[in-house]
Amino acid sequence: MKPLKMPCRFCGETLSQTFVDLGVSPLANSYRRPDQLDSMEPHFPLHAYLCERCFLVQLPSDHSSQEIFSDYAYFSSFSDSWLLHAKEYTEKMIHDFGIGAGHRVIEIASNDGYLLQYFLVKGIPVLGIEPAKNVAQAAIEKGIATLIEFFGRANAQKWVQEGHGADLLIGNNVLAHVPDLNDFVAGIKIILKPSGILTMEFPHLLRLIEENQFDTIYHEHFSYFSLSTVRRVFAQHGLMIFDVEELATHGGSLRIYVCHPDSNRPVSGRVQRLLAYEDKKGYNEPAMYQAFNKKVQCTKCEILKFMIKAKNEGKSICAYGAPAKGNTLLNYCGIGTDFIDYTVDRNPHKQDHFLPGSQIPIYAPERIFETKPDYLIILPWNLKYEIASQMMGITRWGAKFVTLIPEVHVFDDLYRMEAPTFTCESGMKTELDSSGPSSMSAGLPFTTASGI
Repeated sequence: MKPLKMPCRFCGETLSQTFVDLGVSPLANSYRRPDQLDSMEPHFPLHAYLCERCFLVQLPSDHSSQEIFSDYAYFSSFSDSWLLHAKEYTEKMIHDFGIGAGHRVIEIASNDGYLLQYFLVKGIPVLGIEPAKNVAQAAIEKGIATLIEFFGRANAQKWVQEGHGADLLIGNNVLAHVPDLNDFVAGIKIILKPSGILTMEFPHLLRLIEENQFDTIYHEHFSYFSLSTVRRVFAQHGLMIFDVEELATHGGSLRIYVCHPDSNRPVSGRVQRLLAYEDKKGYNEPAMYQAFNKKVQCTKCEILKFMIKAKNEGKSICAYGAPAKGNTLLNYCGIGTDFIDYTVDRNPHKQDHFLPGSQIPIYAPERIFETKPDYLIILPWNLKYEIASQMMGITRWGAKFVTLIPEVHVFDDLYRMEAPTFTCESGMKTELDSSGPSSMSAGLPFTTASGI
């Protein structure tokens, strides 16, 4: 294949090796209003490349951040398990690092205040940075001071001059979303106080590959990180990763802990062990990445086989969730209303719209109990316990749940469903879902999470 003739967004190497080619797709969160269905819908290549020098997996920047994030449909607070994750994180930071009223907590991409609200109620000063005005407004209404801006070097310098340095800087699921990676990380170094710490969470590339999570690739996610690569990025900008945790969220994520090198924080053994594990698995060699594209193609065939078989048997299929990852999967597989009648979502900002590309209508969850489909596909598979636990009422008429990643799996019993696991560098097996059946109760069917 001819080189893309575009530079790696981190190291500048010319990109030439395909990681996975998912064809063309609309922006994953560009939900369509009814009056837009007859108008042209922009599609962009969804072709991820591997940089053979620094091993950053990435999408070319065919569109701007302003196009994607200025008005946004994703609100973090619609996932109960994600709120629990945020609350537990707050308690951990207070306990482990003594974060208190004398510190400033700043979150980059603070969304609707889902996390900062837990620091605020404890009397800890907070500041959110969120470019999506409609989402930021929800945080402001909660009393959370929020700057409606994109984060980068220039704004960081301005905010520090205004007195907004961070003792604790947070970036959950934002690092992958920035097209100018170097400018973003340079801004982190500026706004982080000399003794401050940064924590960032992002999906682990190792989990994406080993669990076949190709649907997490979409235009909002410009970059996909191993620990080895993200360590290179931060080191290049004079920052040090001193600890790392492997999390179950989003199908398997990393939480990195970062500081200035002269802050005298010891580097945890977990960092070196996970780096060694990635190296052993081949994540610093181009050859390891070459098989993923073929694996994804085979998965597409299996998904379509299931859909065709179900329709030939006269079965009705609906979906739960309108997540970005679901839109990647549906558009790559060419699935529309010929297979899936509709989807439902708890987020009212998505209801009465249509999924981008596939034009599948989005309704409130109650519709499932009105139409009684034979199969309910859980598009946000990372929340399958949370969703299946609260939608178990569908089994009363014999309906079954379906997840499509890492492979097609049909089930009707929450407590016997197969949950993929992975082994952390510590050797402990961890379920990939953010909530398991032991933590869920058989609640009402209309309080389930919005897809992530």
